[in-house]
Amino acid sequence: MKCFVLRSLLVVLRSWFLVSARAALLAFLFIGDARAANQERGTKNQEPDVFRPEAGKFPPLEKALAYRGELVFVDHANRRGSLRVQGSGMFFRNDPHPFALLPYAVVKYHGAPADLMDIPLGTVLYARAFLPPDPNTSSVPVLPVDNKAMDANHNRGAGIFPAENHMILLEDEPSHCQREGLVWKLKEVEVTNREGMLIATCEPKQGSGGKAAEEKLTFDAATRVWRGRECLGIDDLITQGAWPKDGKKALGGQPVLLGICWKPTPDGIFTRFHVSDIWLDDAATQAAASHQAEVHKAFIRSRWMGAWVDGVEYGKFGHATITATLFGGMDPSLYDDFAKGTPAMMNAVENNLKHTHGAYGPGHMASRGSILDAVKTPGEVPFGSSGIQIRFETDLIIEGIRPGKVVRVHSGNWPLVNVPREEYLNNASMEERFPSPVIFPKY
Repeated sequence: MKCFVLRSLLVVLRSWFLVSARAALLAFLFIGDARAANQERGTKNQEPDVFRPEAGKFPPLEKALAYRGELVFVDHANRRGSLRVQGSGMFFRNDPHPFALLPYAVVKYHGAPADLMDIPLGTVLYARAFLPPDPNTSSVPVLPVDNKAMDANHNRGAGIFPAENHMILLEDEPSHCQREGLVWKLKEVEVTNREGMLIATCEPKQGSGGKAAEEKLTFDAATRVWRGRECLGIDDLITQGAWPKDGKKALGGQPVLLGICWKPTPDGIFTRFHVSDIWLDDAATQAAASHQAEVHKAFIRSRWMGAWVDGVEYGKFGHATITATLFGGMDPSLYDDFAKGTPAMMNAVENNLKHTHGAYGPGHMASRGSILDAVKTPGEVPFGSSGIQIRFETDLIIEGIRPGKVVRVHSGNWPLVNVPREEYLNNASMEERFPSPVIFPKY
């Protein structure tokens, strides 16, 4: 009798627990949906005409805000940094402006793919950027959406801290000129004690419909001059008679590519840029691009190719087939390594491309399998995408590999190495998953 009563009591308690848990879950989901709906309505009311990138979609480049500035700080492990953005006022007064790279951002240096850590501080970069996709998890400060129109005062002007601080494109001067079909034409040089001034115009390589504005740029004895595979100095140009030892010389519109940075300038000139490198011919620019491409290829092979998941077909006991689009902006030879039948691994990552699974390297907990297919998707390829879609089969899919999520993919042809501690996540803390923007000083 006692056993019967006890069993009956357990059945009643179990039923009560299941009903209560189900009710609590429904209430939680209802509240969550209501909050999401209210937040969505609030966002729409506050930002009726504002564009933000969405997960799983490559945003159109033409909707990005364009600006340029000097690279003054880099946190390469979290794919963020600061630019001193060029405005209409005194450049040296401009506060460093924080930015973050979108997971599919394209970074170019010397005309080739690059990582943030490849680019020297002081380099002037061209940016194309969007508002933070999710302001709640932004790793850089979130600003009012109309901030690009705000005047910074103190003789700094407007446009130096736009809210559009999530980059889809970041490129140095030669990369920008090559992409846009531009070239610098040297008009005149003035030399005093191995340093001086260049007068030049930046204009279309194939000729211009109008007259380009002349710009004055400084150089010094540290400026590198590239001719073919030679690295020359200002002394070499003087010795060879191409430039005068002292005084001025007309250069007749000599076409070159320039590397541009910023240095403090005397004589009360507040915005004048400095020439770090001069590429005199195509052979020189190709050599620079080839070297940088090799640097970046080695980096990607050790850190794996970025992609996001388009869809997952689930099988039994952890088996799954994942369709993913590889991110763009890489050397073509890297994409060739994802051929049909190639062994591969896939690991979940955060939006800053940090591996989230495995404490002994990205291969520790990654899903293993092979590439079933790699195809070029039809139609126009959006910026940030390679246009290459792979189908990856694994017998044990890990959490985090879901539609719309970002992953990194390893080709079986690549070395398997451990990445440094700062480049992967080792716990589920919010600070590790979404690095706080408080690292950036408030000026």
